[in-house]
Amino acid sequence: MSASIVIGSTPQGQPVEIDIKELLATRLLVQGNSGSGKSHLLRRLLEESAGIVQQVVIDPEGDFVSLAEAFGHVVIDGSAYGEAEIARLAARIRQHRASVVLALDELEIDQQMKCAAQFLSALFDAPREQWYPALVVVDEAQLFAPAAAGEVSEEARRVSLAAMTNLMCRGRKRGLAGVIATQRLAKLAKNVAAEASNFLMGRTFLDIDMIRAADLLGMERRQAEAIRDLARGQFLGLGPAIARRPVSVQIGDVRTGAKSVTPGLVPLPTASTEELRELLHDNLHVEPERPDFSRPVRAPRVEPEDIGARIAAGTDAAVPLPSRREPEADTPPDREELLAILNAMAADPECAFQSSTALFQDFTIRCRMKGISVRTLDATAFRRGYAAAVAGIADPDAPEWEDLVNLAKHVPDDALAPFYAIAVAAMEGRPCPDDGELARIYGTSSPRRVQRLLDYLEKDGLIVVRTDFSGKRTVSLPDLGVITIAVEA
Repeated sequence: MSASIVIGSTPQGQPVEIDIKELLATRLLVQGNSGSGKSHLLRRLLEESAGIVQQVVIDPEGDFVSLAEAFGHVVIDGSAYGEAEIARLAARIRQHRASVVLALDELEIDQQMKCAAQFLSALFDAPREQWYPALVVVDEAQLFAPAAAGEVSEEARRVSLAAMTNLMCRGRKRGLAGVIATQRLAKLAKNVAAEASNFLMGRTFLDIDMIRAADLLGMERRQAEAIRDLARGQFLGLGPAIARRPVSVQIGDVRTGAKSVTPGLVPLPTASTEELRELLHDNLHVEPERPDFSRPVRAPRVEPEDIGARIAAGTDAAVPLPSRREPEADTPPDREELLAILNAMAADPECAFQSSTALFQDFTIRCRMKGISVRTLDATAFRRGYAAAVAGIADPDAPEWEDLVNLAKHVPDDALAPFYAIAVAAMEGRPCPDDGELARIYGTSSPRRVQRLLDYLEKDGLIVVRTDFSGKRTVSLPDLGVITIAVEA
């Protein structure tokens, strides 16, 4: 069996080959801007070597799934499996030497990185007796081995970069030959790119990428301009598996096609401006019909003997469908149970610094655990009820709190709990809570925020803060005619 494949031809028509045996030991880096023919090159390489070596393709766009029908690759949908299942699949791929395409196009970039990292790590961790030779092709490698942190989480970047580094730096001894393709060398981690000994450089326009490509090809920097003039599908190749000197390669034809193709020109519509305006605005106010997701009503199971008996008796064998039961209206939840849940949350120290959204979600979960319907629960009412519970008001509807609750309607939701706490202390003849306690109730650890809160409430006329010469502070509520006991602030 020949271990060399023809990847394309030179401008003079001479074939350019790639030695697969040498490629397995020296790895390959492909660079080209979008539209330069980078994926076409990878497809040519995969098609020509399909009968020679096992192939594993990491496909972030789902472009290589067409290899399955023509060459028998197994397509693995990354979105259909969990981390443990992906790892087991990778282990079986090494064991059974199956050629596969890991399609990640249904995942977000963060999930793509984690899935690819788990998959590559499992390939890398195979037992020694399964270290069979395999080409591991990673398209859009800059996504999985970024040179700098981007919008993805640090955890996803760390595990993905570690897996790609293992593939390119230590994969050779385990039979894994990395073939990585990137749009820009500047976006690819240097320790990943540096491990490749074979290069196929396509068209690129940015100076930094042209200079790096020229350096890798052993060209002088004044010759780097030639990379900008390369045609679509034309690459400069160099390496022990390709050629000892840079060679221009026009990539050959392929037998399969990508799912995504370059869009061509389509004739514009011939409708007039008035017709287009009517089409755009016709029935714009009408809500689209929503599908009925209600479960179908199934007929009760009828045994064959019963049908025979009905026929013999001369009765209709048809079984009437049961009438659809209308859903019962939601009954209002028990108020005492809701208050008990609110007071339990207020006493839980873990709830102190959570956001209102997280608190409301926790509240609905606790309600479900008690068998309380959450359909009629209101987030605004919850926030105000929780603020009262944090301040020690067990039941805001009790008669002794009526004036306070009416006054609190003018207080914003986020400032309500500290205001309640100050008012309760004044009404019960206690000192005002200190800044640390007000900060805890406010959900912050910053005393300055508490001071700004007090200033806001005072400017709004809700409270009056007074500190005497001895440093003792009192807080009064003029509308209620109450004041806290003077203590040192």
